[in-house]
Amino acid sequence: MKDSQCNEIAELIDKFTAGNGVHPTAIAGLNCIKFNAVNDNLPSVYCPSLCIIVQGKKRILLENEIFQYQPSEYLVASVDLPVVGQIFDATEEKPYLCLQLELDIHELTELAIQVNCAKDAAKSSYAGIFIGRVDDLLADSVLRLVRLLETQRDISVLAPIIKREIYYRLINGEYGAQISAMTHIGSNMQRISAALKILKTDFKNRINIEELATQVGMSISSFYTHFKSVTAMTPLQYQKRFRLLEARKIMITERQDAASTAYQVGYESPSQFSREYARMFGNPPKRDISVLSRNY
Repeated sequence: MKDSQCNEIAELIDKFTAGNGVHPTAIAGLNCIKFNAVNDNLPSVYCPSLCIIVQGKKRILLENEIFQYQPSEYLVASVDLPVVGQIFDATEEKPYLCLQLELDIHELTELAIQVNCAKDAAKSSYAGIFIGRVDDLLADSVLRLVRLLETQRDISVLAPIIKREIYYRLINGEYGAQISAMTHIGSNMQRISAALKILKTDFKNRINIEELATQVGMSISSFYTHFKSVTAMTPLQYQKRFRLLEARKIMITERQDAASTAYQVGYESPSQFSREYARMFGNPPKRDISVLSRNY
C-alpha cells in the first residue's frame, strides 16, 4: 500500500468517525473504527470480515495464538471467532484507525466459481484468522470504496461492484487458498463454519459432539481435528467463550444481575459462571460491568 493511499483512507476514516468506537457507514457491511488511546484486552466475536489498519497497531489473541498487524497489513477472519483484541499503538494525536468490511460468503462463493478457484483447498482447513500485506491493487479498490462515503448517491450502484473487485483481489492474492477454502460448498472449512453457526445459535444447551459432527457431515475424529485447526480451541471452549461474551452483553444492555444472566446463557451454577467470567475478563461480573459503565 502506498503512503498516499494509506493517508487518504486515514483521513476519510477520521472524517466519518465522530468519536471512539466502531462506526457503521452508509455502505452496508463497512465500518470505520477509531480509538485515540491504547486499550486493555477486549474480548469480542469476529464475524467473517476483512480488516485493514491505516494508523496504529493491534494484536489479536485466538486462544494461545497471537496475530499482530499494523498499517498496510490486513487481517481476515474467515469464520465467527471469539477473540481478544488489544490496540497497543494509539494516541490523541495519532489515533488507531481501521476499516472493517464484512465478507459476504455467498458473493465470494459465486466469484470463486467464476474464476475457477483451485478445488484442492476444499480438502484443507486453515486457521480462522490470517494476516497479509495490502498490495497497491487491493488498496486502490478499498480506497475507491471508502471514497463513496463522500458521494453517497453513488453507493447503491458502485459499492457492490467495488466490493466484488475487493473479493477478486483477495481470491487472487497471497492467501487465495484460504479464501477459496471458505467458498467451496462441502469443504472442511464450510463444514466447520456451519458447526460454529449452530453453536452460536444454540449456545445455551449442552454440546453433543457426535450429533454436531453428524449435522455437518463429518466423522467425530475429523470434526475435532478440523475444528481445532480453524478455531484453535475445542467445541466446548468455543461455546464457553461465546456464552461469556453473550452474558457480558446482556448485563450491559439489559442491566441484569450475574445470577440471572448465568442461567440465561446456559450455566447451571452462578458460582462457576463467576469464576469462568473472571478468568476471561479479568474481573468478576459485578466489578467488570461497573468498570465498563464508568469507561463507556
